[in-house]
Amino acid sequence: MDKSMRIAVVYGGVSSEREPSLKSGQATYEALQRCGFTNAVLFDFQNKNIDQLLKLHPDIAMLALHGKGGEDGSIQGALDLAGIPYTGSGIETSAVCMNKILTKRLLEALQIPTADYMVLHRREYDAEPLLASRRLIERLGLPLILKPPQQGSSIGIVLVEKEEELTEAIEEVFQYGNQILAEEYLHGMELTLPILGNDEATILPEIELVSDAKYRSYEVKYTSGPGRHIIPARITEATRAQIQGIGRRLYRELNCRGCARIDFIVDRRKGPAVLEVNTLPALTATSALPASAKAAGISFEELVIRIISHGLHTER
Repeated sequence: MDKSMRIAVVYGGVSSEREPSLKSGQATYEALQRCGFTNAVLFDFQNKNIDQLLKLHPDIAMLALHGKGGEDGSIQGALDLAGIPYTGSGIETSAVCMNKILTKRLLEALQIPTADYMVLHRREYDAEPLLASRRLIERLGLPLILKPPQQGSSIGIVLVEKEEELTEAIEEVFQYGNQILAEEYLHGMELTLPILGNDEATILPEIELVSDAKYRSYEVKYTSGPGRHIIPARITEATRAQIQGIGRRLYRELNCRGCARIDFIVDRRKGPAVLEVNTLPALTATSALPASAKAAGISFEELVIRIISHGLHTER
């Protein structure tokens, strides 16, 4: 790869995940500097400065953004129109994977195992709150999980264990939008499967996500100390083969590019179920993708270079 190329490391953004994005971008930029890419620049993406990014005319934009505006196809569309290559998946894949409801419907269509779910609309709930709440419990049981469908990093997710907690939890999650994804609570090991590549994808070691919490909140994801990742996960070879098969198929069906991270829970009764697909995995000190790559013998610097190389060789 030509080390004189101009790489714009796009980070920060305007979502609620700005802080981890700043860390991802800084770590990526420093890795590029260590590798001799002296023309790499950091670009803090804001609401009204997309024109400044386009004026830089980078050879490629290394996207270190998380959440709305970064992972949902928005910036991908602007870069496509400007003819600027970028890392990660394209508009359609980014938009579908960022929307948890669309992801669930696609998983259903592909007959890929996932937690049972319902979608709750604000207007439906406001019209008959008691009836809407009762339907959730009748369909999904307790405990159940409530999620805002277009937030990442577990932002806004609430675990409801008792019926009397449901009303307050619903109101809390509706602060993020007019729809809620309600899911049955699966009991079992949480793990994530990082994947690298374009058409020829490389499955990296799966990671068991260890936490004392009952679910992985934003705080758990970004403040966990050492020892919170177990690589490879403590699963049987049969389960490993099943997870890798599901991951490979889903990566291909979704047309993922560059890298992605597919989150699973291995339910004690039902086996592996897909929770969601992250198309721009974090690159912070506590992030899963760099930890998995390291376990596979890939340094952080090499990981960054591979992601950029995949971006340069992506047909969109």
